[in-house]
Amino acid sequence: MSFARVALLLAAMTGLFLAVGYLIGGAGGMTIALLIALGMNGFAYWNSDKVVLSMHGARQVTEREAPEFVGLVRDLARRADLPMPKVYIINTAQPNAFATGRDPQNAAVAATTGLLNMMNRDEVAGVMAHELAHIKNRDTLTMTITATIAGAIGMLANFAFFFGGNRESPLGMIGAILVAILAPFAAMIVQMAISRHNEYGADAEGARIAGNPEWLASALLKLEQGSRSIDNHAAERNPATAHLFIVNPLHAHRHDSLFSTHPATANRVRALRELAASGAGARRQTGPWG
Repeated sequence: MSFARVALLLAAMTGLFLAVGYLIGGAGGMTIALLIALGMNGFAYWNSDKVVLSMHGARQVTEREAPEFVGLVRDLARRADLPMPKVYIINTAQPNAFATGRDPQNAAVAATTGLLNMMNRDEVAGVMAHELAHIKNRDTLTMTITATIAGAIGMLANFAFFFGGNRESPLGMIGAILVAILAPFAAMIVQMAISRHNEYGADAEGARIAGNPEWLASALLKLEQGSRSIDNHAAERNPATAHLFIVNPLHAHRHDSLFSTHPATANRVRALRELAASGAGARRQTGPWG
């Protein structure tokens, strides 16, 4: 899926949001929906990183507090030709990580204590390179916008269900019910399609940044096992943020299905090992710690 395809999907989601506004309130409703969308996305653009980090109790760390971890991120950011992001640690036993921020100049990466305790140095490098790839590809902004619009579509759909639709619409109440059921469903499909595309892209780019696709492949297998067996209570309370993590932090995931926020781990590992076999992702075989 190319950038143009992602842009098209975002446009489709925005169009869906405006269509829901029209079915609820006619032309006036569509205008209000547009203003809501602009306001929500403006807020998300400037504040989404702070909100997400706060939701998960992330604590910013310096090189003095976590010299190996912060030093690793600094080295990987240099190799990715990115500004140094802010570095956070989340105090939870589940191994996981995510990136956030509106652009590379205002980005942050966060890893859980479970990840830092469970992974060896090369695996941590693979995971953090994946998160830096999201920043480099500007996936963090894309996913923030899709999550915001999807949430707004759900809000409008509930409004349509409880208060009825546009009386001028030929579909009337039937149209309102259809909007309430189908609009969030359609938005979810678009959001999941973009999210899965972003994960595959960040895997490949992260492997190139780290220098060895096997590091991330090994980490993903541990992450999959850990995420299934260890609860992430903050993520369970805030399921809308699940797509930001490198693996799904919720327990209701098993397959690479239409409704999954992440590709199946086995598929991601297979793609990384094919990349390793081709030599496309390898730059050196020693870790980034020397």
